[in-house]
Amino acid sequence: MPYHPATLPMRTWVEVDHSALRHNLKAVQKMAGKAGIMAVVKANGYGHGLNEVSSTLSPGVEVFAVASLGEGIQLRRTEKRKPILLLSAALPSEYRDIGRKGFIPTISTIKEAEFYAQTAPVGAPIHFKIDTGMGRLGAQPEQTFAILRKLRKLPLTLHSISTHLASADSNETATQGQLKCFEELLSYLREFETKVPIHILNSAGTMLFPTHAHDLVRVGLALYGISPVQKFQKLLKPALSWKASVTFLNELPKGHGISYGSTYTTPRAMRVAVLPVGYADGYPRHLSGKSASILIKGKRCPLLGRVTMDQIMVDVSAIKGIKVGDEAVLVGKQGKDEITATEVAKKADTIPWHLFCGITGRVAYIYK
Repeated sequence: MPYHPATLPMRTWVEVDHSALRHNLKAVQKMAGKAGIMAVVKANGYGHGLNEVSSTLSPGVEVFAVASLGEGIQLRRTEKRKPILLLSAALPSEYRDIGRKGFIPTISTIKEAEFYAQTAPVGAPIHFKIDTGMGRLGAQPEQTFAILRKLRKLPLTLHSISTHLASADSNETATQGQLKCFEELLSYLREFETKVPIHILNSAGTMLFPTHAHDLVRVGLALYGISPVQKFQKLLKPALSWKASVTFLNELPKGHGISYGSTYTTPRAMRVAVLPVGYADGYPRHLSGKSASILIKGKRCPLLGRVTMDQIMVDVSAIKGIKVGDEAVLVGKQGKDEITATEVAKKADTIPWHLFCGITGRVAYIYK
């Protein structure tokens, strides 16, 4: 099996299941109806591997979306045909390379467009964004038509128009407000720009507000098998598992402290396993003292004490026949049990996006 990067894979490693990626793409396509798929593969494919994930998804995707010029360049090494949209604002110093390489920059102001037009090839595509409540990138709704009128005079081509939902998974009222604002603009935009593709919905939006799918849905997390809306999780298959090997077994007496600060003291004699993974690998330090578990031989083993830079300790007193080299599952299935990325993220007071993106280059990758 191929490994990436070239580290020792049997200490701690990630496995990415490409059949799960294909399953999730089909599930998203069904949710999206007639809309095409814009696959969000920024941040190294949400920690799953940018080029590997994109190669698997490519046959069913209309457009790929990344954050930056650098990510676009990396993706183009393997994805030769599909359009690549840059979701974040670009620096003026990047405009020349963006235009030369044919990427689609996100433009929110006429000033950005004018700067870009100075170095971009004639007819270069741009993506125009409208801010309906995210407060990040985008033109204010009342500025939209003035900017579009000026854009028409520049030697650029409008690839697509979008907005971004700030809380589709958590605040229906606010989301409905954003959708209403954009749809009101759209009634005029369609007259102004009749054939320009429209995209609004992210993963949660595609699940909860599919009637607003329009031409494209801009989906990230769902493609990797994690639903931001729990009731839809049954339709998806997590593509990533994170594992480690047992490197040491320790017999500790009652009253013995474990890890830095001795925040955990053994209530009885315990057998403790050491795993070679820590916050330097991306395993969240905030799991310390949060009743997190690791699967070994299909059983949950409690995490003990603080997560350290390179190692964690777990209680394996109830596991029979355990030995050095046994596989431990940090995220994923083993036996009849599963530790989901959502579970781990909640215990660490974060989100699955953060967990995935935090996996560092010290962790080996195996693609199946």
